[in-house]
Amino acid sequence: MNTVESGWQTRLWRAVSEYLGLVAVLAALVLVFRLLAGRPLPFQSIMDRVPTDLICAVGMTFVLVIGGIDLSVGSVLALSSAVLGVCVVEAKLPVPVAIAGCLGAGLVCGAANGLVTIRWGLPSFIVTLGMLEIARGGAYLVTHMRTQYIGPKIQGVAEASVCGISAPFFVALVIVILGQFVLTRTVFGRYAIAIGTNEEAVRLSGIDPRPIKLVVFMLCSGLTALAAVMHTSRFGGADPNAGVGFELQAIAAVVIGGTSLMGGRGSVVASFFGVLIIAVLGAGLNQLGAQEPVKRLVTGLVIVAAVIADQYRQRLKPR
Repeated sequence: MNTVESGWQTRLWRAVSEYLGLVAVLAALVLVFRLLAGRPLPFQSIMDRVPTDLICAVGMTFVLVIGGIDLSVGSVLALSSAVLGVCVVEAKLPVPVAIAGCLGAGLVCGAANGLVTIRWGLPSFIVTLGMLEIARGGAYLVTHMRTQYIGPKIQGVAEASVCGISAPFFVALVIVILGQFVLTRTVFGRYAIAIGTNEEAVRLSGIDPRPIKLVVFMLCSGLTALAAVMHTSRFGGADPNAGVGFELQAIAAVVIGGTSLMGGRGSVVASFFGVLIIAVLGAGLNQLGAQEPVKRLVTGLVIVAAVIADQYRQRLKPR
């Protein structure tokens, strides 16, 4: 019993220490930008943006854990948002029905990614790169390359609150909690981690990895569609150009959180802190008046530094 308790306490301490490291980085960024700019960061603006990034990052965490990658999330967000906008503006459907259509569009994209990857054994990098173009083209066709202005009908979603917390941020927090529970406390999560660690070993043990991989890709695109609802409600319209580069932000946040690009290791809670770090970094650079090239340069350096630090951390871990 003492051995079991000791092992549990060791794992808990390792998890807490990793989170504390991310919290320390986040606090340091807030302090540095506060000193450089001479005024506090616009936290309200950060919190308005975070739900969309966070919901997408949860799905991306699962994809990276199984050893895959999804480059299509930005375009899937645009397509899902476009479906929502057209359903409300042109088809005159009720908002709940339009939201269902939006989520359905995301799930279809995820199912296509998963089925093609599994059926022909193709790298998810190539498949989702193709979906990136397909979904973006679909968004242009659905909207006729015009922004669909919805207005107050959808903006109420962003303006709603739960216990004093904005509804989108509250929903994002719930999804983080559920995602962490599924990844760490369910059979599905253990199988996902095992597939990312050694898919052939999983197959030889009598477990079919294909349904799990399919569900993971559908989960990622489904959550992206939910993020599209948040994005559309925030801006009051569906822009077919929305989400350009969004996939890189999601991957960056998840990698900064410590999820391995090789698969087999990840944490939804750590991805949450990764999203906050990216958001604070972007807001701080904006406040300093940094130009877009400088922001991209700094963000890229932070991502590379996070991967290098993770490699060293893994080498120093006791075997």
